[in-house]
Amino acid sequence: MRAFRRRGGDLPKRKIAIVEGLIALGHSSRSACRITGLNRSTFQFHRSRPMPTRQVRRIVVADAIEEIHRRSRGIYGKRRIRAALLAEHDMIVNLKLVEAIMRERGLSGLPRKRRRKPSLMGISTPSDLVQRRFTADRPNQLWFTDITEHPARDGKVYCCAILDAFSKMIVARTFSTIADTALVNNAVNMAVRERARYGVTILHTDHGTQFTSWAFGENLRRWNLLESFGTVGDCFDNAVMESFWGRMQTELLDTRKWSTTLELTIAMADYIDNFYNVQRRHSYLGHISPAEYEMLWHDIQPSPQLS
Repeated sequence: MRAFRRRGGDLPKRKIAIVEGLIALGHSSRSACRITGLNRSTFQFHRSRPMPTRQVRRIVVADAIEEIHRRSRGIYGKRRIRAALLAEHDMIVNLKLVEAIMRERGLSGLPRKRRRKPSLMGISTPSDLVQRRFTADRPNQLWFTDITEHPARDGKVYCCAILDAFSKMIVARTFSTIADTALVNNAVNMAVRERARYGVTILHTDHGTQFTSWAFGENLRRWNLLESFGTVGDCFDNAVMESFWGRMQTELLDTRKWSTTLELTIAMADYIDNFYNVQRRHSYLGHISPAEYEMLWHDIQPSPQLS
């Protein structure tokens, strides 16, 4: 044993691990040491010495990572977890350590890495006021909207959502088992009621029949919204909404089979209202939620001057 120590070999560490395993199986420490040929004093010294500070810190960080991953509903990857460690626990942790701990504990974010598809260049339409500029300088300057669908055992649920380009917040969402004009008009009405608008608001859509209908156009004129259309058949002109749908598909809709349309509707509303808007960390926003991003923007705005 002394010879092994002088040579700096790691054989004692391996034997200690075997002894610990034998003890866990019911052997006494004496018999386990005799079986492995490990000196009992060496094993007792290993057991009695205090745990290194580095190992204690790793355990604390690992427990915090597991808790953050659980609260994120199992979707956070290493970058968002690292941001949460700094924001919530004031821990500055190396990204490689976060990745290693997640791998050890079987944790992974969503979605899985896939091959990136090449961007497609479309032909713009005269009514396209956005031209693939997906950012805004202030809230309620540019909205995007679209419809998605997902099946349950007893039917389909259609969701129309309106997204603010400034903060990526979903400012309105409506659900129905029918994809009609009422679905999209109700979403517009909800957005107008919920948001305090100043100046012109552009609402960008695709050429779906619900958005090109007379009733939808009349509703936009009623609320003084300026409509913008993307290119026919080109999803990249509405990439912001497609990105949101993809996230919700991966992080919620594809995680299980849905028994009823009611159950699916409640889950989608909960995801948008209680997780995506107020809790989910958005990489584009510096790893804070859309609600927090808007709150910080309002805090730095100059106060109105009293006459």
